[in-house]
Formats: sequence, C-alpha cells, structure tokens
Amino acid sequence: MIVAEASYEVTDPTIDSQIVALKSSGADTLFTFASPKFAALSIRKTFDIGWRPLHIVAQPGTSVGSVLKAAGLDKAAGLVAASFLKDPTDLRWRDDPEMKAWLAWMQKYYPDGDVTDWVNVFGYTIAQAMVHVLRQCGDNLTRENVMAKAAQLRDLELPLLLPGIKINTSASDFRTIKEMQLQRFDGKRWVRINDATGQ
Repeated sequence: MIVAEASYEVTDPTIDSQIVALKSSGADTLFTFASPKFAALSIRKTFDIGWRPLHIVAQPGTSVGSVLKAAGLDKAAGLVAASFLKDPTDLRWRDDPEMKAWLAWMQKYYPDGDVTDWVNVFGYTIAQAMVHVLRQCGDNLTRENVMAKAAQLRDLELPLLLPGIKINTSASDFRTIKEMQLQRFDGKRWVRINDATGQ
C-alpha cells in the first residue's frame, strides 16, 4: 500500500523536505526513482535523519562511482536494486574475461571514464546489441531491415549482461531487458540476492 509520494524538480537544490515528509508518513519501504544526483541526496538524507526503511533504488541510482560514493558508501549499505548488468565494482567479476575485455576497451577508448559507473557498462552493452543487429542486416542497411532485425532478437547474450539475462524482442515488443536480478549493497559492492526472474 502506498502511504505517501513525493516529487522533485531537477532545479531543486535538495530533497530534504521530501524525505522528512516521507519518513513522517510512517512508511517502512522507500522507492527512489530519481536521477543520479537526487538518488544520492535521497540515500544521504534518509540515513542522516535515522530513517531505516527498506530502501529500493532504480537503476540510475545504483552507480557506485557517481551515486553511492557521493551519498557515502556507509550510508548506502542495505540498499536494494534490480540489475541486469555486471557491476564493475563486484569482485566476483575481477577475473571475468568479458569484464577484463571491457576494462581494456575503456583504457584504450575512454581512459578518463569512470570504471565504477554502470552507465559506461550500459553504453558498451547497448553498442554491442547494435553491432549484433547490424551484422544480422548484412549489406541491407535500410531502416526497414534494421528495424526488422531489431525485432527478431532471440536469446541474445551479451558479455556484460548478468548470467541468465537474455535479450528477446518481437515486432510487438521492442523492450530488450525483461529480466533483472535483485541485489543488495553491502557498503562496498552490490551482492546478488537471487537468480534472474522474468518480469
């Protein structure tokens, strides 16, 4: 049951009053659907006022580099999120050849990029999906053919998707990601809670 909602404007300097109002509602669960800056503000303020709800953040608020460090890693401990990408801060991927290939690519093509930021992993993965579609097109690179091939992806596995996450599309459903895995932040990294479940 939703007991309270709050919004913000991108020009707001803080969202302190919104977080205080949400706490006073008696809610025991907080969903933060916010851009990175406001996700960090939400995490920090929730912690600073001593409110400890089950705090679930949307994908834009999961970046260790650009969000959780800004909020304070200790303040982010316990957060829950759903993800579909390998997290470059997760030690379980340290020896993963696909993560190593991505890190080498980052060093070569984007050395100033933050390798702890999921957005860089996401951009790389999107580009790989596009390359797959273009290869399927062969020499016929018309818009019609590109769209047709994009609507025929079947069980496509890409290197930085979490194991078990596959891309499937159809002419009536262009959503590429339909599965995610729950994770909890332990103060240093995201730790998977369960296996992939279709959504």
